Amino acid sequence: MRRFVYCKVVLATSLMWVLVDVFLLLYFSECNKCDDKKERSLLPALRAVISRNQEGPGEMGKAVLIPKDDQEKMKELFKINQFNLMASDLIALNRSLPDVRLEGCKTKVYADELPNTSVVIVFHNEAWSTLLRTVYSVINRSPRYLLSEVILVDDASERDFLKLTLENYVKNLEVPVITFLDAHCECTLGWLEPLLARIKEDRKTVVCPIIDVISDDTFEYMAGSDMTYGGFNWKLNFRWYPVPQREMDRRKGDRTLPVRTPTMAGGLFSIDRNYFEEIGTYDAGMDIWGGENLEMSFRIWQCGGSLEIVTCSHVGHVFRKATPYTFPGGTGHVINKNNRRLAEVWMDEFKDFFYIISPGVVKVDYGDVSVRKTLRENLKCKPFSWYLENIYPDSQIPRRYYSLGEVFSYTADKEIRTDDLCLDVSRLSGPVIMLKCHHMRGNQLWEYDAERLTLRHVNSNQCLDEPSEEDKMVPTMQDCSGSRSQQWLLRNMTLGA
Repeated sequence: MRRFVYCKVVLATSLMWVLVDVFLLLYFSECNKCDDKKERSLLPALRAVISRNQEGPGEMGKAVLIPKDDQEKMKELFKINQFNLMASDLIALNRSLPDVRLEGCKTKVYADELPNTSVVIVFHNEAWSTLLRTVYSVINRSPRYLLSEVILVDDASERDFLKLTLENYVKNLEVPVITFLDAHCECTLGWLEPLLARIKEDRKTVVCPIIDVISDDTFEYMAGSDMTYGGFNWKLNFRWYPVPQREMDRRKGDRTLPVRTPTMAGGLFSIDRNYFEEIGTYDAGMDIWGGENLEMSFRIWQCGGSLEIVTCSHVGHVFRKATPYTFPGGTGHVINKNNRRLAEVWMDEFKDFFYIISPGVVKVDYGDVSVRKTLRENLKCKPFSWYLENIYPDSQIPRRYYSLGEVFSYTADKEIRTDDLCLDVSRLSGPVIMLKCHHMRGNQLWEYDAERLTLRHVNSNQCLDEPSEEDKMVPTMQDCSGSRSQQWLLRNMTLGA
């Protein structure tokens, strides 16, 4: 009986979202002949929001500050979605936003015959105001002839959209391009045309907008930088890094041209529908959330496509400090399973690097990846070493290394590093600190003696020694003596290779 009631609730909820979707599309699709009858028939809640003036809370992307008397209630509501729900509910669903594009982007002219797109918005227990604000921004700031439909996918308690549900949606779509958005976004003026124009130029290019920041505390809209691109660290966490000089040189200094990015954040991108199917859509063996963005990034690059951030397209996204969702087995277990799947299929021998840095991952069951390996073989994809050498030479994973440990590696550049930090000594007798790797040797240059097992800092001509009694967590620098306290055994040595 409970199951029957639950099914009725699910069906009713799905029907409601379909009706809301149709209503919004009909009402806001550049209607210039809306009569009083339609105005009177609006849902009261929506009519109240639509009639708000442009001087209200959050207009032009300004921060919303909650009065002190409401702070406690605000904190309680914050826990529901891990963002300031009270602030979001005060903001108009169709609030105004600043034009944050580069000046050169504002004057660009795009071809008339651009491919149209379906926008797919996947949500899970999303706040009403943020979800509808996403939909409103898509409809209000997209040329009507380019926007075929907005599809709202309620993934209920599990993210089935990563598996067969979304795949079936995609196969039944007739539009040439699919655009994916998270459920807490706001599209800005001119966001869509640059994405579609780039896909028209090259159907194997997957494009992402610049992701602007919407504060989870105040919902202030802050422009993202066109000088960052996607990367990842040794633990396969997505990270933003500065765009390297080589990419600036390739674009001849024109910041309005797309940035070739090694990885994408994952939730916001446009892709040619047929190409999406050709390269295998999503990995159906991945669970819920995590790792799918890197898996797709590696697959696109290694299998003949390209991945770009289109700097003339801006979409805001609410960045949360913590996830409000709970996953079966815990968040760590789910992400580890997904990361192991992508490592086994796409990273070749470099997967060992990941496993040594994250030894707990090896114990996680990652399922059957034979279908994905067959996909890679059929697509004649390049090795991961090619990806590191040609697409991501700035990677924190060294392509050649002498030793690999659980925390630190001794690289072929003679650095002692973990992630993007290197062991650095600036003066005689220390101190030993971790600083951003600068690749200029100097203070970060170390010589390892495989016979004496010592690490000599070249600049100071002193050796790395055990920590002192005052601070047992940090090694010290002492004159080289060959004592046992200066001996360091490096695992997986390839120094003589």
